[in-house]
Amino acid sequence: MTILNLSAQQLRRAAKIKDQIATLEKNLTRILGVSAQANPAPNKRRKMSKAARAKIAAAQRTRWAKQRGANVPKAAAKPRRKVSAAARKRLAQLAKARWAKAKAAGKKTL
Repeated sequence: MTILNLSAQQLRRAAKIKDQIATLEKNLTRILGVSAQANPAPNKRRKMSKAARAKIAAAQRTRWAKQRGANVPKAAAKPRRKVSAAARKRLAQLAKARWAKAKAAGKKTL
């Protein structure tokens, strides 16, 4: 129902109710000392580490550079970590032992 479809009596009643609400809000403000419509919950924002912020900034700079058509700097690849021959041999032995145990139990997958 829109305001145009209301009768004069309904409009007067709505205005009276609106005045009562305003009076009650004013009284509540006087009692509490704060606005009745104020949000009681504080704004809680999540913290972000400096490293995360730096990653986001670098990614944004890359996007901007791409838009401008400039050469996009590629991120430096981290050097791969090397595993010693002894460590590789030990890992292979452990894997073989796991497979032997699985096959003995009748499994075809780990």
